[in-house]
Amino acid sequence: MTIAIIGTGAIGSALAADLAAGGTDLLIAGHTPEKSQALAATLDGHGTAVTVQEAVAQADVLIFAVWYDTIRELIAEYGDALSGKIIVDPSNPIAPDPNGGFVKTIPAEDSAGQLLAALLPAGATLVKAFGSLAAGTLASASRQTPEEAVLFYAADDQAAGDTVAGLIRAAGFEPVPVGGVDQSIRIEVFGDLHEFGAIGGAVTKDAALTAVAGAA
Repeated sequence: MTIAIIGTGAIGSALAADLAAGGTDLLIAGHTPEKSQALAATLDGHGTAVTVQEAVAQADVLIFAVWYDTIRELIAEYGDALSGKIIVDPSNPIAPDPNGGFVKTIPAEDSAGQLLAALLPAGATLVKAFGSLAAGTLASASRQTPEEAVLFYAADDQAAGDTVAGLIRAAGFEPVPVGGVDQSIRIEVFGDLHEFGAIGGAVTKDAALTAVAGAA
């Protein structure tokens, strides 16, 4: 199975490092060839720089580690070329506000995961994952001992969810499902299971399962 990360920013870089440390070979695509090559060069032989078009053509799993609006643009641009692929969405639909915080850029009751899933062509499957922790925590909390920190995920398709759960383990975290894509809002910023929500940070499995059940 071929895995691609599209995006060389904070989330993409942290996730690439975590997955490569777990032995996962990755295609790396970004805004410029220079950034893709620079990130791939840090991955100890586990990264290959490609164009976005090449990543879409070659990968079975595409992790769109870019802003929500950019994912919308990529789905519109590549359309049916995404059919048959697992699309992993770590995005949080937020923008800075004038007070130094963040504001949601879509209606409060909506989730990026659901909106993006509705845009995918037939045969493509979205899994919401890798966005419940900030980039810094993705980097620092991977492979914690004695218990690994949790990354939540949401999936409608069990096989796709299992595939992404395997990637979460490879990245050095414990996967915990929250349900279908209609539960994505819980693991996005302002959701109760996001690091900056009620759960309050990176947690281990017992606390995560209690939190999932508590507000389900």
